[in-house]
Amino acid sequence: MSDPSKTSLSYRDAGVDIEAGERLVDAIGPLAKATRRAGVMGGLGGFGALFDLKAAGYSDPILVSGTDGVGTKLMLAFETGIHNTVGIDLVAMCANDVLAQGAEPLFFLDYFATGKLEGGIAEAVIAGIAEGCRLSGCALVGGETAEMPGMYPPGHYDLAGFVVGAVDRDKVLPRMDTMVAGDVLIGIASSGPHSNGYSLVRRIVERENLSYDSASPFSNTTLGEALLTPTRLYAGVSLPLIRKGVIKGLAHITGGGLTENTPRMVPDHLVPVIDRKAWTPPPVFEWLQGAGNVAEDEMHRTFNMGIGMIFAVAPEDADAVCAELQAAGEAPVVIGRLDPA
Repeated sequence: MSDPSKTSLSYRDAGVDIEAGERLVDAIGPLAKATRRAGVMGGLGGFGALFDLKAAGYSDPILVSGTDGVGTKLMLAFETGIHNTVGIDLVAMCANDVLAQGAEPLFFLDYFATGKLEGGIAEAVIAGIAEGCRLSGCALVGGETAEMPGMYPPGHYDLAGFVVGAVDRDKVLPRMDTMVAGDVLIGIASSGPHSNGYSLVRRIVERENLSYDSASPFSNTTLGEALLTPTRLYAGVSLPLIRKGVIKGLAHITGGGLTENTPRMVPDHLVPVIDRKAWTPPPVFEWLQGAGNVAEDEMHRTFNMGIGMIFAVAPEDADAVCAELQAAGEAPVVIGRLDPA
């Protein structure tokens, strides 16, 4: 029984604005609708999202799922007020991972958590998520927005993403049983650090006494804008080659850099040998290494060094793969080979 002597409290009094959440859902609707693709059933608002694999064109599909976040790169968004790129990062970190298994990213869900919905920040973040979905060809089919007073400082939030992809059984990667010594490693470019190594990036910026609105030492933008360049999405250029069966393995270069990620697609009896002189890393990496006095091996173990995805192919297919990547607007580089372990 209520006590008439006490002031009546509501959820809004506790810091949760249900109406603000409803307005956000209304704003998200057109963004999600713009990412619809074959296979999507229904729309936003249900307790779950439905997807028809047969309508998406699969006859013997294997489902591949992935989840990730954006890490401490979010701190740059908080400090700069630039919130429309980290959503692209979120999708890319998930979609590129399932792509490395040969899977087409089909649909995506996000989790956005904050202390208080404010100032269009959530809309900007989710607009970036929708753009990432568009760039990777997957549908934004739902998500969760959590307003949790007291959990986050004002203006701060956290992001997580979840993707489901599919690949026909005979196209699952890596095809380790087909890999042999002499297979060629082909790299395609990243857009910068992507979403990895930002704890080190932030430490270097701090030690250099730079602000994120100062001029970038390595580009013609502000430092914050340069470092918030979003992660590239590789589905568009990779899926045609995967479907042709000419790719033996793919490595998405994320945390752990080239050193840790390339061996993940290779069987134990082989070892990837990468020629670090085969390409020139973008200026951001030269600046980070110099400003932070970071050892060369540490750079390659932390950052992608300008290579966002690596393809393992047979020597006789290398020229054709490079030509197709060039036709798709890439500048592929033969960066190494597989040797006996």
